[in-house]
Amino acid sequence: MLREVKDMIGFAIAATDGDVGHVSDFYFDDEAWVIRYLIVETGPWLLKRKVLVSPMALREPAGDVDRFPARITREQVRNSPSIDTDKPVSRQHELEFYRYYGYPYYWGSSGSWGAGYYPGAMLTGAGDDRSGSEYLAAQVEQERLVREVEQRENNDPRLRSCKEVAGYHIEAIDGELGHVQGLLVDQESWAIRYLIVNTSNWWLGHQVLVAPEWITEVSWLDRKVMIDLTRQAIQDSPPYDTAQFPDRAQESRVYEHYGRDGYWHHESRPPRADGDAR
Repeated sequence: MLREVKDMIGFAIAATDGDVGHVSDFYFDDEAWVIRYLIVETGPWLLKRKVLVSPMALREPAGDVDRFPARITREQVRNSPSIDTDKPVSRQHELEFYRYYGYPYYWGSSGSWGAGYYPGAMLTGAGDDRSGSEYLAAQVEQERLVREVEQRENNDPRLRSCKEVAGYHIEAIDGELGHVQGLLVDQESWAIRYLIVNTSNWWLGHQVLVAPEWITEVSWLDRKVMIDLTRQAIQDSPPYDTAQFPDRAQESRVYEHYGRDGYWHHESRPPRADGDAR
Protein backbone atom coordinates (compact mmCIF):
# COMPACT_ATOMS: atom_id res chain seq x y z
CA MET A 1 0.00 0.00 0.00
CA LEU A 2 1.24 3.46 -0.88
CA ARG A 3 0.78 6.33 1.57
CA GLU A 4 1.90 9.92 1.72
CA VAL A 5 4.52 10.59 4.38
CA LYS A 6 2.64 13.60 5.70
CA ASP A 7 -0.41 11.43 6.40
CA MET A 8 1.64 9.21 8.73
CA ILE A 9 3.01 12.07 10.82
CA GLY A 10 1.26 11.79 14.17
CA PHE A 11 0.64 8.04 13.92
CA ALA A 12 0.89 6.34 17.31
CA ILE A 13 3.45 3.59 17.89
CA ALA A 14 1.71 0.78 19.74
CA ALA A 15 4.23 -1.41 21.57
CA THR A 16 3.19 -4.83 22.86
CA ASP A 17 2.52 -3.33 26.30
CA GLY A 18 1.11 0.08 25.46
CA ASP A 19 1.59 3.15 23.30
CA VAL A 20 5.11 4.56 23.05
CA GLY A 21 4.42 7.92 21.45
CA HIS A 22 3.73 9.38 18.01
CA VAL A 23 5.68 9.73 14.76
CA SER A 24 7.16 13.21 14.27
CA ASP A 25 9.31 12.53 11.18
CA PHE A 26 11.11 9.86 9.16
CA TYR A 27 14.77 9.37 8.23
CA PHE A 28 15.42 8.03 4.75
CA ASP A 29 18.59 6.80 3.06
CA ASP A 30 19.37 9.25 0.25
CA GLU A 31 21.14 6.60 -1.83
CA ALA A 32 18.54 3.82 -1.69
CA TRP A 33 15.58 6.16 -1.05
CA VAL A 34 14.29 3.87 1.69
CA ILE A 35 12.98 4.96 5.08
CA ARG A 36 15.32 3.57 7.71
CA TYR A 37 13.80 5.02 10.88
CA LEU A 38 10.68 6.56 12.28
CA ILE A 39 11.44 9.43 14.65
CA VAL A 40 9.06 8.94 17.54
CA GLU A 41 8.29 11.50 20.23
CA THR A 42 7.45 9.60 23.37
CA GLY A 43 4.63 10.55 25.67
CA PRO A 44 4.93 11.95 29.22
CA TRP A 45 5.81 8.49 30.51
CA LEU A 46 9.34 9.02 29.13
CA LEU A 47 9.66 12.79 29.46
CA LYS A 48 8.86 13.28 25.77
CA ARG A 49 12.13 11.88 24.48
CA LYS A 50 12.72 11.45 20.77
CA VAL A 51 13.69 7.91 19.86
CA LEU A 52 14.24 5.91 16.69
CA VAL A 53 12.07 2.96 15.66
CA SER A 54 13.10 0.72 12.77
CA PRO A 55 10.54 -0.43 10.17
CA MET A 56 11.76 -3.93 11.11
CA ALA A 57 9.83 -3.54 14.35
CA LEU A 58 6.54 -2.64 12.69
CA ARG A 59 3.51 -4.57 11.64
CA GLU A 60 1.28 -3.06 8.98
CA PRO A 61 -1.73 -1.20 10.45
CA ALA A 62 -4.97 -3.17 10.40
CA GLY A 63 -7.24 -1.17 8.14
CA ASP A 64 -7.39 2.59 7.93
CA VAL A 65 -6.11 3.41 11.41
CA ASP A 66 -3.63 5.95 12.70
CA ARG A 67 -1.26 3.66 14.57
CA PHE A 68 1.55 1.23 13.87
CA PRO A 69 1.60 -1.99 15.93
CA ALA A 70 5.23 -2.68 16.88
CA ARG A 71 7.18 -5.74 18.02
CA ILE A 72 8.87 -3.82 20.85
CA THR A 73 8.11 -3.07 24.49
CA ARG A 74 8.01 0.23 26.32
CA GLU A 75 10.86 -1.01 28.50
CA GLN A 76 13.01 -1.60 25.42
CA VAL A 77 12.29 1.93 24.29
CA ARG A 78 13.08 3.31 27.74
CA ASN A 79 16.53 1.71 27.71
CA SER A 80 17.27 2.25 24.01
CA PRO A 81 20.41 4.15 22.97
CA SER A 82 20.05 7.91 23.27
CA ILE A 83 20.26 9.61 19.88
CA ASP A 84 20.05 13.35 19.29
CA THR A 85 17.62 13.57 16.38
CA ASP A 86 18.54 17.24 15.86
CA LYS A 87 22.01 16.13 14.71
CA PRO A 88 23.12 13.73 11.95
CA VAL A 89 22.87 10.07 12.96
CA SER A 90 26.23 8.43 12.36
CA ARG A 91 26.72 4.83 11.29
CA GLN A 92 28.30 4.25 14.70
CA HIS A 93 25.02 5.30 16.30
CA GLU A 94 23.20 2.94 13.98
CA LEU A 95 25.47 0.09 15.05
CA GLU A 96 24.67 0.77 18.69
CA PHE A 97 20.94 0.86 17.88
CA TYR A 98 20.98 -2.36 15.85
CA ARG A 99 23.02 -4.23 18.44
CA TYR A 100 20.69 -3.15 21.21
CA TYR A 101 17.60 -4.50 19.43
CA GLY A 102 19.43 -7.48 17.94
CA TYR A 103 18.52 -6.57 14.38
CA PRO A 104 20.61 -7.69 11.38
CA TYR A 105 22.34 -4.79 9.63
CA TYR A 106 20.63 -3.57 6.48
CA TRP A 107 23.80 -2.33 4.80
CA GLY A 108 26.50 -4.29 2.98
CA SER A 109 24.26 -6.22 0.56
CA SER A 110 22.64 -5.62 -2.79
CA GLY A 111 19.04 -5.26 -1.63
CA SER A 112 17.27 -2.40 0.13
CA TRP A 113 17.20 -4.47 3.33
CA GLY A 114 20.17 -6.82 3.40
CA ALA A 115 19.86 -9.23 0.48
CA GLY A 116 16.14 -8.45 -0.01
CA TYR A 117 13.68 -5.60 -0.34
CA TYR A 118 11.46 -5.93 2.75
CA PRO A 119 12.49 -5.21 6.36
CA GLY A 120 10.41 -7.99 7.92
CA ALA A 121 12.17 -10.64 5.86
CA MET A 122 15.46 -9.73 7.55
CA LEU A 123 14.03 -10.92 10.88
CA THR A 124 12.10 -13.98 9.69
CA GLY A 125 14.28 -15.13 6.81
CA ALA A 126 11.19 -15.12 4.58
CA GLY A 127 12.12 -15.06 0.94
CA ASP A 128 15.77 -15.87 1.69
CA ASP A 129 16.76 -18.91 -0.39
CA ARG A 130 20.40 -19.04 0.69
CA SER A 131 21.83 -22.20 2.20
CA GLY A 132 22.94 -22.31 5.83
CA SER A 133 26.60 -21.92 4.91
CA GLU A 134 25.82 -18.99 2.62
CA TYR A 135 23.86 -17.32 5.39
CA LEU A 136 26.72 -17.72 7.87
CA ALA A 137 29.17 -16.37 5.30
CA ALA A 138 26.91 -13.33 4.89
CA GLN A 139 26.91 -12.80 8.66
CA VAL A 140 30.71 -12.97 8.73
CA GLU A 141 30.82 -10.38 5.94
CA GLN A 142 28.51 -8.13 7.92
CA GLU A 143 30.76 -8.31 10.94
CA ARG A 144 33.69 -7.35 8.72
CA LEU A 145 31.78 -4.32 7.53
CA VAL A 146 30.96 -3.45 11.12
CA ARG A 147 34.63 -3.51 12.08
CA GLU A 148 35.37 -1.14 9.20
CA VAL A 149 32.67 1.22 10.41
CA GLU A 150 34.05 1.19 13.94
CA GLN A 151 37.51 2.13 12.67
CA ARG A 152 36.31 5.21 10.80
CA GLU A 153 36.07 8.58 12.50
CA ASN A 154 33.62 10.18 10.08
CA ASN A 155 30.93 7.99 8.66
CA ASP A 156 27.99 9.66 6.95
CA PRO A 157 25.03 7.24 6.77
CA ARG A 158 23.32 9.58 4.30
CA LEU A 159 20.14 9.84 6.33
CA ARG A 160 17.79 12.71 5.56
CA SER A 161 14.59 14.02 7.09
CA CYS A 162 11.46 13.49 4.99
CA LYS A 163 10.12 16.82 6.23
CA GLU A 164 13.28 18.52 4.98
CA VAL A 165 12.71 17.49 1.36
CA ALA A 166 9.28 19.12 1.11
CA GLY A 167 9.61 22.29 -0.94
CA TYR A 168 12.81 21.28 -2.78
CA HIS A 169 12.89 22.63 -6.35
CA ILE A 170 12.60 20.14 -9.21
CA GLU A 171 14.77 20.69 -12.27
CA ALA A 172 14.17 18.75 -15.50
CA ILE A 173 16.76 18.31 -18.25
CA ASP A 174 15.61 21.56 -19.88
CA GLY A 175 14.77 23.70 -16.88
CA GLU A 176 13.02 24.08 -13.55
CA LEU A 177 9.37 23.11 -13.34
CA GLY A 178 8.08 22.87 -9.79
CA HIS A 179 8.78 21.66 -6.28
CA VAL A 180 8.45 18.56 -4.11
CA GLN A 181 4.97 18.51 -2.62
CA GLY A 182 5.39 15.25 -0.76
CA LEU A 183 6.57 11.62 -0.81
CA LEU A 184 4.69 8.39 -1.47
CA VAL A 185 5.96 5.42 0.54
CA ASP A 186 5.36 1.68 0.16
CA GLN A 187 4.37 0.53 3.65
CA GLU A 188 5.67 -3.00 3.12
CA SER A 189 9.16 -2.22 1.83
CA TRP A 190 9.34 1.33 3.26
CA ALA A 191 10.82 2.42 -0.06
CA ILE A 192 10.01 5.91 -1.25
CA ARG A 193 8.30 5.06 -4.53
CA TYR A 194 7.55 8.57 -5.75
CA LEU A 195 8.17 12.22 -5.21
CA ILE A 196 4.91 14.13 -5.63
CA VAL A 197 5.85 17.09 -7.81
CA ASN A 198 3.74 20.24 -7.80
CA THR A 199 4.18 22.10 -11.09
CA SER A 200 1.88 25.00 -10.18
CA ASN A 201 4.65 27.60 -10.56
CA TRP A 202 5.08 26.46 -14.19
CA TRP A 203 1.91 24.63 -15.14
CA LEU A 204 -1.13 25.63 -13.09
CA GLY A 205 -2.65 23.15 -10.68
CA HIS A 206 -0.88 19.99 -11.86
CA GLN A 207 0.74 17.32 -9.69
CA VAL A 208 2.71 14.39 -11.10
CA LEU A 209 4.73 11.46 -9.80
CA VAL A 210 8.49 11.11 -10.26
CA ALA A 211 10.30 7.93 -9.17
CA PRO A 212 13.59 8.31 -7.26
CA GLU A 213 15.43 6.15 -9.83
CA TRP A 214 14.94 8.97 -12.35
CA ILE A 215 16.85 11.41 -10.14
CA THR A 216 20.33 12.23 -11.41
CA GLU A 217 21.46 14.46 -8.56
CA VAL A 218 20.26 16.14 -5.39
CA SER A 219 21.83 19.40 -4.21
CA TRP A 220 21.05 19.35 -0.50
CA LEU A 221 22.72 22.72 -0.06
CA ASP A 222 20.65 24.38 -2.82
CA ARG A 223 17.48 22.38 -2.00
CA LYS A 224 17.20 21.18 -5.59
CA VAL A 225 16.41 17.79 -7.22
CA MET A 226 17.59 17.15 -10.79
CA ILE A 227 15.70 14.53 -12.81
CA ASP A 228 16.40 12.76 -16.11
CA LEU A 229 13.14 13.88 -17.76
CA THR A 230 12.12 16.76 -19.98
CA ARG A 231 9.51 19.34 -19.07
CA GLN A 232 7.35 18.24 -22.00
CA ALA A 233 7.45 14.60 -20.89
CA ILE A 234 6.35 15.65 -17.43
CA GLN A 235 3.62 17.88 -18.86
CA ASP A 236 2.21 14.91 -20.78
CA SER A 237 2.48 12.46 -17.88
CA PRO A 238 -0.60 11.08 -16.05
CA PRO A 239 -1.64 13.55 -13.33
CA TYR A 240 -1.56 12.47 -9.70
CA ASP A 241 -5.01 12.39 -8.14
CA THR A 242 -4.57 13.57 -4.55
CA ALA A 243 -7.94 12.07 -3.62
CA GLN A 244 -6.70 8.49 -3.95
CA PHE A 245 -3.45 6.57 -3.80
CA PRO A 246 -2.34 5.05 -7.11
CA ASP A 247 -2.97 1.37 -7.67
CA ARG A 248 -0.74 -0.87 -9.78
CA ALA A 249 -2.62 -0.04 -12.99
CA GLN A 250 -2.08 3.68 -12.40
CA GLU A 251 1.57 3.12 -11.52
CA SER A 252 2.01 1.13 -14.72
CA ARG A 253 0.67 4.02 -16.76
CA VAL A 254 3.27 6.36 -15.23
CA TYR A 255 6.17 4.00 -15.97
CA GLU A 256 4.88 3.19 -19.45
CA HIS A 257 4.58 6.90 -20.22
CA TYR A 258 8.29 7.35 -19.54
CA GLY A 259 9.27 4.06 -21.17
CA ARG A 260 10.69 2.64 -17.96
CA ASP A 261 10.27 -0.73 -16.23
CA GLY A 262 8.31 -0.72 -12.99
CA TYR A 263 10.12 -1.51 -9.74
CA TRP A 264 7.74 -4.46 -9.15
CA HIS A 265 9.40 -6.42 -11.96
CA HIS A 266 12.54 -6.99 -9.90
CA GLU A 267 11.24 -7.02 -6.32
CA SER A 268 9.70 -10.30 -5.24
CA ARG A 269 7.22 -9.83 -2.42
CA PRO A 270 7.78 -11.94 0.71
CA PRO A 271 5.10 -14.20 2.17
CA ARG A 272 3.14 -12.56 4.95
CA ALA A 273 4.19 -13.55 8.44
CA ASP A 274 1.58 -15.16 10.70
CA GLY A 275 0.12 -12.71 13.12
CA ASP A 276 0.89 -9.60 11.10
CA ALA A 277 -1.87 -7.04 11.09
CA ARG A 278 -2.72 -6.68 7.37
